[in-house]
Amino acid sequence: MKIKKTNVALPAIHEMGRKIQQLSAETGLEYLFLQRGINSVVNIDLSEVVKNIDFNSKEIQTYPPSQGRAELREAINNEYFDGKTDISCISICGGGMPGIDNAFQIADVRKIYLPVYHWGNYHNAMKIRKIEYDEYDSFENLKKIIPELKDCAVLLGDPGNPFGNKYDDAEIFELIKKLDDNGTVVFYDSPYRRVFCGKADNFYQRLLEMDNLVILDSFSKSLGLSGQRLGFVHCKNAEFNHEMAVRLAFATNGTNAFAQILVEKLFTTEEGKKAVSDFKATTVAEITKNIKYLKESGLIANEFYNESVPTGIFAIINASEDKLLENRIGSVSLSKFTLSRKEEAAKYSRVCVSIEHKKLVEFFERMMDKK
Repeated sequence: MKIKKTNVALPAIHEMGRKIQQLSAETGLEYLFLQRGINSVVNIDLSEVVKNIDFNSKEIQTYPPSQGRAELREAINNEYFDGKTDISCISICGGGMPGIDNAFQIADVRKIYLPVYHWGNYHNAMKIRKIEYDEYDSFENLKKIIPELKDCAVLLGDPGNPFGNKYDDAEIFELIKKLDDNGTVVFYDSPYRRVFCGKADNFYQRLLEMDNLVILDSFSKSLGLSGQRLGFVHCKNAEFNHEMAVRLAFATNGTNAFAQILVEKLFTTEEGKKAVSDFKATTVAEITKNIKYLKESGLIANEFYNESVPTGIFAIINASEDKLLENRIGSVSLSKFTLSRKEEAAKYSRVCVSIEHKKLVEFFERMMDKK
């Protein structure tokens, strides 16, 4: 059989996960899984929420609409946009990655600009789909070349991956506005933002004035539902939304109905709202303590945070992937997050800081004691 090869490797976190599982089994010692991109402080408690779901209902046991259940899209409209958008602008997808992959394919652009340091799946998706890419080093760099970007797209992530860095909202909004006015398509990928805020946050509402903007979000991070594989895409362009619905219909025949109903209940019921609030409060408290500890211990690579603040569920550490592995800490080398600066990035690692504070301190203290 002839095969159409992608020539794309599986993500580095998969290989590191396999490696430390094997090492743990061989040695009988505990390893810290900080290579993953999931909130691991505490699971969201769904025990009261699922009592509101009829598992024998036709809603769960039939194909959902290709663009997603109207009830969930309305719940997202209220939760994220204060009811100020139209649900026809919202498409439900099987997690953030399918939304990104489809959005990249739908936008008819010459090339997509990625940050110099970026989540590898962006580039891999573009490679598989044969989409041209370029890179930008900073927001100031982008601003200088805006006239050249009219037939291109730009990806912005905030808080970002791999840095977990948060820019000032006013700065982000100003940049998106300039790009939008230029006719440049903006992919705003922000699955981590709602970990740290809730319905009172009006940033997405402010973005509704943009015509060339695609908002990409996921409930894997903000609700701790990585296993349910659910996210959404928002765009005001009717042709974009039609194409998204068609592609989702042929790729999935509708995204997991149970996951859609579960997220709807989390946004609309008192039990759901409490579960979300409790999950976020505990998660954010531990993330905040972890970042503070890493800063005070001199482990945060401050050179990557000159114009932003480490906030998200990731941070860059002044230690190589091999050094951390020697101390039973899983991570991903920063070199895996760049195409043009691999050599200089190899001495740093990305770690997930969304983990129990006591456990993180235990492992890093042991590492520093060996110095």
